[in-house]
Amino acid sequence: MEVQTSCGKFLQRCKPYMAMISLQFGYAGMNIITKVSLNHGMSHYVLVVYRHAFATLSIAPFALILERKVRPKMTFLVFVQIFVLGLLGPVIDQNFYYAGLKFTSPTFSCAMSNMLPAMTFAMAVLFRMEKVDVKKIRCQAKVVGTLVTVAGAMLMTLYKGPIVEMVWTKHIHTRHADMQAAPVPTDQEWFKGSIFLIIATLAWASLFILQAATLKKYDAPLSLTSLICFVGTIQAIAVTFVMEHKTSVWRIGWDMNLLAAAYAGIVTSSIAYYVQGLVIQSRGPVFASAFSPLMMIIVAIMGSFILAEKIYMGGVSGSVLIVAGLYSVLWGKYRENKEKKEQEAMEIPLAIKAIERNGRIMDIVEVDQVELEKAKANNRMVSSVDQAVVAVAVPDPEIQMKGQDEPQPQD
Repeated sequence: MEVQTSCGKFLQRCKPYMAMISLQFGYAGMNIITKVSLNHGMSHYVLVVYRHAFATLSIAPFALILERKVRPKMTFLVFVQIFVLGLLGPVIDQNFYYAGLKFTSPTFSCAMSNMLPAMTFAMAVLFRMEKVDVKKIRCQAKVVGTLVTVAGAMLMTLYKGPIVEMVWTKHIHTRHADMQAAPVPTDQEWFKGSIFLIIATLAWASLFILQAATLKKYDAPLSLTSLICFVGTIQAIAVTFVMEHKTSVWRIGWDMNLLAAAYAGIVTSSIAYYVQGLVIQSRGPVFASAFSPLMMIIVAIMGSFILAEKIYMGGVSGSVLIVAGLYSVLWGKYRENKEKKEQEAMEIPLAIKAIERNGRIMDIVEVDQVELEKAKANNRMVSSVDQAVVAVAVPDPEIQMKGQDEPQPQD
């Protein structure tokens, strides 16, 4: 029985890690398929529309059925946040990312997106969602790990080195590689694509932060995901009408374009948004974004295997740095979660009685003498360390608080 309980707890702790690693495989497949579709001439504006239309249709039924009794009431503030999330994710992030992917390559796009942990961590600190104490090792690990991750991504981008022969690349048919070969972008296109990818990554980091705040007010992940995809689809249609003036761009058949839209919509939008929201809700935005470097490694391997892309020593060296930085950030988050649990375990058990007296509500907290001594040792704040009764005032919004210095009632 104890073994089954231990295994259950272990699997419960592993769920966020397994979920985020699985998402990176989904994102990697999307990069490969989307690159082929864009090379065949599909408009990235139209791809964003179809992608989130598929996402809405695939996840909305589950949201309507599974969360019909727990769905919170929609408020104006939540609607505004959903509207902004639609702009940040489906419109800004996806359009700029696809444009950058079209002008560069899948591996380069993934490398640039690995700035996400650094941007998310910086924004989380800026909005006071993450606290940084440079004197603590766990905070140093997160900061250093983020910097090392970005350094590894930049190394893969700026340094190629000699070609590394893989087992599966030695016997790949040359004609297969020629069929999947993409046109070589110019330096100007490469620079333009880099700027687009930076903007997309910044929008993605902003989405992480805002999504974490929205889930606190609208605690229905499936419904929130459906609304983000639906609002994003409407916004993307408006953008496409402005940017694309030919009706022929909307045509789609049973080809790679349909596969790219369906795969991206069902896997990397609906499922990914939902799972990402759950992980952010339980572990925070920095934890979720810390897994993004794995996508680049997976894309490099899949590209060499499927598209016969060449792997260079710079890519291998950068991958090593990225994995090191990734686990440094995760170790810092692990230590942080462990410290929080230890602090919660040390909290004083309280027996609370509620009484009403003179237009104010008082919570009487009875504390054992031994527990008071523990509280003193831990420098905890109590109203009177010499009494066995602690009075905690709970403000009533409609009643003016009076008599702050009145003597405490006796049982």
